[in-house]
Amino acid sequence: MFLSLALVLALMFGTLWLMRRLRIGQGSPGSVLKVVASAAVGPRENVVVVEVGEEWLVLGVAPGAVRLLQTRPRGTVGGADATAPAAFASRLFEALRQPPR
Repeated sequence: MFLSLALVLALMFGTLWLMRRLRIGQGSPGSVLKVVASAAVGPRENVVVVEVGEEWLVLGVAPGAVRLLQTRPRGTVGGADATAPAAFASRLFEALRQPPR
């Protein structure tokens, strides 16, 4: 009896592992909805970027709640100007060159 139970449990875990490995049940490659990226921001909170058609939706996901944080055109990343770090560095260098008052 215990051997049969162990066999059934092993088959269940093997099937679940195979489904996870092959991504069965997580949407097909041609699906309208696709998870682009995900990042944990807390023990139970995540920020998820989901592609829907030609848009990326930035979602805040917590237990029992999903909140739209931002909508972006597909393929765009970041919210700040790409030249901002260089501009900041040059302004900092100029400030450090000036004599103290």
